[in-house]
Amino acid sequence: MAALGWLTPRRRSATARSVLAGEASAEAARKSSQELEELAHEAAPEGTEPEFPVIGDDKAAAFFDLDNTVMQGAAIFHFGRGLYKRKFFETRDLYRFAWQQAWFRLAGVEDPEHMQDARDSALSIVKGHRVSELMSIGEEIYDEYMAERIWPGTRALAEAHLDAGQKVWLVTAAPVEIATVIARRLGLTGALGTVAESIDGVYTGKLVGEPLHGPAKAEAVRALAAAEGLDLGRCAAYSDSHNDIPMLSLVGHPYAINPDAKLRKHARKLDWRLRDYRTGRKAAKVGIPAAAGVGAVAGGTAAAIALHRRRR
Repeated sequence: MAALGWLTPRRRSATARSVLAGEASAEAARKSSQELEELAHEAAPEGTEPEFPVIGDDKAAAFFDLDNTVMQGAAIFHFGRGLYKRKFFETRDLYRFAWQQAWFRLAGVEDPEHMQDARDSALSIVKGHRVSELMSIGEEIYDEYMAERIWPGTRALAEAHLDAGQKVWLVTAAPVEIATVIARRLGLTGALGTVAESIDGVYTGKLVGEPLHGPAKAEAVRALAAAEGLDLGRCAAYSDSHNDIPMLSLVGHPYAINPDAKLRKHARKLDWRLRDYRTGRKAAKVGIPAAAGVGAVAGGTAAAIALHRRRR
């Protein structure tokens, strides 16, 4: 990653930026997990061993997209609402956030222009603020806007992996701080997210690499799996978006959750598992019962803040 650091944004290829973003996010996520690895894991409840995930398979892990997979809507938009409430920006900016969120909820898919605009807005808003301040506010915003939007069915899938003794990671284009708060509150291992540059604990308004989206997610998962000694063929990945096909294609157990039309078509063609929690529909090929793991948050490893800090 250091070899790419001297290149200007104009000279970086799209592939190089994806690799940089993926490696930076994987480094941050792995550090956060290691820092709190001394926390005792809650014993998995007794019960019938499910066919999948395989209990005790320490070479396997699960990777969950966040927006519309684990949570209804987009995390960055909910975060924007919370920042507006705390007077971080003006009313006209709130209208833009509201419109983007309305689009996301109605269309059920990510619009690249909306997502880019939201990221640019968020970076300008947090520039000059301390990382610790945003983390603290993120905890409050989770309770205010996000907790009630977690899909129970997807949470049950994550808990099934935790109950099996496997690590579970969020993988999202949302800022790693937001993703880390959500992962910790759900009892997950940690989070891979877009890494914002900070110097001495203060945001610069720039990103490290590019947003963790599309191919960059796959690069992050690949880098984390290598660092953790995982066998991707035994791992699972969950997403709602066709943009995450690169990530889903990396693992041996891909799941389409609340899929958009393109992902649904792709998943059916490749015989991937499908589940839709938006209407209660069940696809024919489902690997884990909806009730699996409900009420049992095993593995209590908290994910703490971990930002890759680039010093000038």
